[in-house]
Amino acid sequence: MKLQRHFDSTLLLLAVTLTCLGVVMVFSSSSIMAGEKYGDQFLFLKKQAEFALIGMALMTLTMYIDYKFWRKMAIPLLLVGIGLLALLFVPGMGVKAGGAARWLRLPGVTVQPAEFVKLGLVLYLASSMTRKKERIRSFTFGFLPYVLVLGVILGLLLKQPDLGSAMIIAGVAMMMLVLAGVRWSYVLPAILAALPAIYFLIMNVDYRRRRILAFLDPWEDPYDTGFQIIQSLIAFGSGGALGRGLGVGEQKLFYLPEAHTDFIFSVIGEELGMVGVLVVAALFLILVLRGLRVAWYAEDPFARYLAFGLSLLLGFEAFANMGVCLGLLPTKGLALPFISYGGTSLVASLVAVGILLNISSRVEVPR
Repeated sequence: MKLQRHFDSTLLLLAVTLTCLGVVMVFSSSSIMAGEKYGDQFLFLKKQAEFALIGMALMTLTMYIDYKFWRKMAIPLLLVGIGLLALLFVPGMGVKAGGAARWLRLPGVTVQPAEFVKLGLVLYLASSMTRKKERIRSFTFGFLPYVLVLGVILGLLLKQPDLGSAMIIAGVAMMMLVLAGVRWSYVLPAILAALPAIYFLIMNVDYRRRRILAFLDPWEDPYDTGFQIIQSLIAFGSGGALGRGLGVGEQKLFYLPEAHTDFIFSVIGEELGMVGVLVVAALFLILVLRGLRVAWYAEDPFARYLAFGLSLLLGFEAFANMGVCLGLLPTKGLALPFISYGGTSLVASLVAVGILLNISSRVEVPR
């Protein structure tokens, strides 16, 4: 049996392919809007290309950084991420859009701290769970501290508000804890106890309640809460099997809100058709499976937990965005990794792949 002693070339190719597709689709979905609103139809293309180059450079760098380095940096990076989240609520630093303060204005750049916190939490959990070993089965040492850390992060995210990112983070964290051996007798009651809180957060906040109702029946209010999902479904329906052609889509012409960010998958559906949709979904599925494959063969517990967490994070974000665009999940402001416009999301996704690639080069994987 031959053993792999190099970077997972398939994983690398998938990340590069999705990133290049993202640059193309950002231009296709934003050019007319950018020309009308900003006088430069290439505005978002140029910015996304810059983000892609920065992300690729950082992915290349992290490919060659021993993954064990991140074990030492886990707590500092998590604290920095939490600190950036807290800065969102400092007057003059948080940038509001759509009623939510999710972007932080720093000198020369605007970033989304939630993306850094996602990576920081996965690193922290992988490092801490490795150190605790058998003590992970203890409530006091192996469960309660993680719940407290997670509570702080979720509290800051919900204050923005960003319920979508909060649920992604909570889901990844719980699955990592279960993988590490935390007792189901702790995890399951915690999940059940969270359900009333989730219900309260949704049904007692007007715009969230209306989104749930629109998800159940978007045609009840087609010009307001149901507008986004209806326009998204029209985009998929218009695309048919093979699509209308790259750049030819009509829903991005001020019909489909956030066509270059949250609903870029809908533009793919209209312009590249069902075939394009299935290809993109397959690319993400293979990427996640390759990451989980690395985790499966990793002998080092830290490498295993880290690869598992990063793979789940990318997978959860991708399929949550696709689910929203297809009307399978309530509308949330979640980016499609590698493809949606946005520097922080793209860079964070490529860094995650870079870490996975480094782990893959140190794992004996059967060919």
